[in-house]
Amino acid sequence: MNDDNVIYLTKQGYEDIKKELEELKKRRMEIAAKIADAQALGDLSENAEYQSARMEQSINEGRIMELEHILKYAVIIEEEVQPAAGSQAVVTVGSKIKIKEHTDDGVVEKVYHIVGSHEANPSEGKISNESPIGKALLGSKVGDMVEIQLPKGTIKCEIVDIL
Repeated sequence: MNDDNVIYLTKQGYEDIKKELEELKKRRMEIAAKIADAQALGDLSENAEYQSARMEQSINEGRIMELEHILKYAVIIEEEVQPAAGSQAVVTVGSKIKIKEHTDDGVVEKVYHIVGSHEANPSEGKISNESPIGKALLGSKVGDMVEIQLPKGTIKCEIVDIL
């Protein structure tokens, strides 16, 4: 598999996508029934119910295709396991890390979970491995100071722990 096609997902993210896909496939029959009911009303060129049902079908099928693509190229990322004594863990996709962000306003501690782009949710501390912060932190070790280029400027982060 070409690395350009790889889509990183946590086990939970993979299961969530499978569940959503199953639900969308179940909706196919419901949408088909709406289309049939709307067709029974007559003239399709001016039938708002028919147009609405077809639009719903199109959106549903598009999402099904997208989710099937994600699952086809998904690579499940394992939770980071602490290394054996004498070795040192590095930040990888799937790592949960604690950092100290050094800014002009002081030092702020943050915890991030580096995930694939389809699961990223910054408000939950889940950052994409493709984001500027995620890219910069990958490969770092505890104690490393990392400079991260952001649109608002450069920030410095110290890797405090890999959880």
